[in-house]
Amino acid sequence: MSRVLVLFAHPGQRHSRVNLAMAKAASSVADVTFADLYAEYPTFGIDIDIEQKRLLAHDTVVFQFPLYWYSTPSLLKEWQDLVLEYGFSYGPGGDKLQGKKFLAVVTAGGRPAAYDADVNQMHGLRTLLSPLQRSVEVCGMTFLPPFVLFGAIDANSDGRAPRHILAYRSLLEALRDDRLDPAIPPRENFLDYSHIPMGKEMEA
Repeated sequence: MSRVLVLFAHPGQRHSRVNLAMAKAASSVADVTFADLYAEYPTFGIDIDIEQKRLLAHDTVVFQFPLYWYSTPSLLKEWQDLVLEYGFSYGPGGDKLQGKKFLAVVTAGGRPAAYDADVNQMHGLRTLLSPLQRSVEVCGMTFLPPFVLFGAIDANSDGRAPRHILAYRSLLEALRDDRLDPAIPPRENFLDYSHIPMGKEMEA
C-alpha cells in the first residue's frame, strides 16, 4: 500500500462547478491524506516544516487544482516556492523526495479545443504544465500523466461530472493500492478512464 497525499488548492470554492465535489470525494477515500491549503493557510502563512514532514510521510503527492490563468492558483505556487527548498528537494543533500510519484489533477473551464496545441500556437495544456513537470523532475519525482477534466464549466449540466468524480475516487484508490498500471507511458498526454481500474459502478 502506498501513502497518498492530496493537496487541494482552490481560491474560489463558492464558484466551483466540480472541483469542490472532487475534493469532497478525495477527502473520503480511506487511508488517503487530504489537505485543503486555502483553508489551512488563508493568509498564505505556509508552515514549511509541517509541509515538508507531510511530503516525507507519503509516497505519492497529488496537486488538485483548477487551472487559473494557465497556471496553478497562487497559493499552490507559493507552496512550491517555499516548501521545495534548496537542501530539501534539490541541491546538495536535497534528495528527500527522490523516487516519489507526483500527479496533477486539474479542472479546466475550456473544452479540449481551447488547449489544442495545433490551434493555439503550441500552447497545449501539457506545455502549460511543463514548469510544474520540470520542477517535479528536478526533485527526483516521477511525473505521472495529469488527470484532467476539460469543460468543467459545463460538466454538471451535460452529465460528465458524476462519472469524473467517481473516476477520481478510483484513481486515488488505485494509487493507494499500487494498482495503477505501471506500463502507462510517462509521456502520455493525460490519464483517462482506460488507465484507471474502476469499480462496477463506473463500468455500467
